[in-house]
Amino acid sequence: MSYLPSSPELGNIAAMLGKYPRRGILLFKLLEDIKKSCSPLSSSMRELIIGYTSGLNQCDLCFNTIKADSEQACLDETLFNQLQTDIDSAPVDEKLKPLLRFVKKLTLTPDQINQTDAQQLFDAGWDESAFLDTVFLCAMVNCMNRFVSGIGMDVNPRISYQPG
Repeated sequence: MSYLPSSPELGNIAAMLGKYPRRGILLFKLLEDIKKSCSPLSSSMRELIIGYTSGLNQCDLCFNTIKADSEQACLDETLFNQLQTDIDSAPVDEKLKPLLRFVKKLTLTPDQINQTDAQQLFDAGWDESAFLDTVFLCAMVNCMNRFVSGIGMDVNPRISYQPG
């Protein structure tokens, strides 16, 4: 169900894009490009960053969508839940943890990001490309989370989220 007075029946993003195709197509193309492009971040790392960002935003529609997609990549709900509470004890590669800390800070307190935060990623062995991919993924997911929440697509995830 959407908040749009002319279209309250729109219950998912596909229906929304069917009615207003120009509104979201560029966002989806950008997200698809970063998910499929050559990157120092593996596909499963990118999926984890996407799911983690949506979880931080409490965007159930996006989180459930990525969680379902990630189940095929062996990422489970227990991992996502643990990352929400304690990155340090989560069973992920130690090299990935600085990226996740950065994503958390960029998502929840973007005004507090500084050179030290970026430097921690470089000190952990990530290159500039990985840094840019992380920032871009985080920014795109935050944008999409706010889009679906803002138009009401995230109100009832059982209706909004349709597997497949």
